[in-house]
Amino acid sequence: MIYFHIFLAFFIPGILGYGGGPASIPLIENEVVDRYEWMSVNEFSEVLAMGNALPGPIATKMAGYIGYAEGGILGAIVGVFATVAPSLILMISLLGLLMKFKDSPRVKRLTIVVRPVIAVLLGVMTYDFFFSSYEGVGLIQTILIGGISFFLMEKLKVHPAYVIAGSLVYGALVLS
Repeated sequence: MIYFHIFLAFFIPGILGYGGGPASIPLIENEVVDRYEWMSVNEFSEVLAMGNALPGPIATKMAGYIGYAEGGILGAIVGVFATVAPSLILMISLLGLLMKFKDSPRVKRLTIVVRPVIAVLLGVMTYDFFFSSYEGVGLIQTILIGGISFFLMEKLKVHPAYVIAGSLVYGALVLS
């Protein structure tokens, strides 16, 4: 029964939490803290902080940890699967539908029209990141780090993972 509860605790936020991991965090907190009482609010906030500190999707890491804490290795697997299952099911079904009608002029227009929407979404996210950085480290540091990162990735073709690692080291040594 615990595995079914772990599945529900992460599957329901995965379906309802449209907008990515941050949108589903309050829903996961409701399931884990209020409904199943597996953790206190403080324990949940510690898991959330650890999930934010590590690379990768927050909700998936939290599902793995909380699933493991409640049901061992199988609980972790169930939690992670429940987190990705809604997106996985929709992706497979929508891609199947898209591939079936990929030669249709309507589908071609649809995929062309959706590109500007994706560009706007990425632009809004970029603005949010820039503004958050501006508030955190100031305008000069934000422009300096952004400019150097752009130069390294676009001109010198440095892998983004190395640029991110360099930024982390810079932040730890210079901005602390």
